[in-house]
Amino acid sequence: MDQQEEDAMTRASAASDAPACSIERSLQVLGERWSLLILREIHREKHRFAEIQASLGIAANLLSARLKTLVDAGVVRKRTYQVPGSRHRDSYHLTQAGEELQVILGALQQWGDRHCPRPSGPSAVRRERATGRPVHVGFIADEDGREVPNSDVVVHLSPDPGT
Repeated sequence: MDQQEEDAMTRASAASDAPACSIERSLQVLGERWSLLILREIHREKHRFAEIQASLGIAANLLSARLKTLVDAGVVRKRTYQVPGSRHRDSYHLTQAGEELQVILGALQQWGDRHCPRPSGPSAVRRERATGRPVHVGFIADEDGREVPNSDVVVHLSPDPGT
């Protein structure tokens, strides 16, 4: 069994004690302000501790704690690197779960641009790689891929909140 399989089994056994609500479980991993900002920086190709720390101005102990949470949750993985003449250090890279958080970061930015705008405009614009056209986050129908307006989306709770 490899490390990823062991980590998945550990998370699965811990999940039996976890809250039923997916949002609450997600916030246990991502609910700290710094966690999302760290992920933003890793999405921007900043992988080394010092790069992330300098970019955010975060205290080393906070950054270490948040990175540990993200690694333990399987959102980020560590890779060892060495600059010639220096000791081995860890760099931080997104797992598939971390990559999938790009849509969450995009939704937060989109909401902030709309409801807490800067006078000078957005700090970044997301674009389709192939065409360069702007993109936005929205609800997409599973069956036909069309965008569904927020006003047409309804949440149905599971009949058994424990499932």
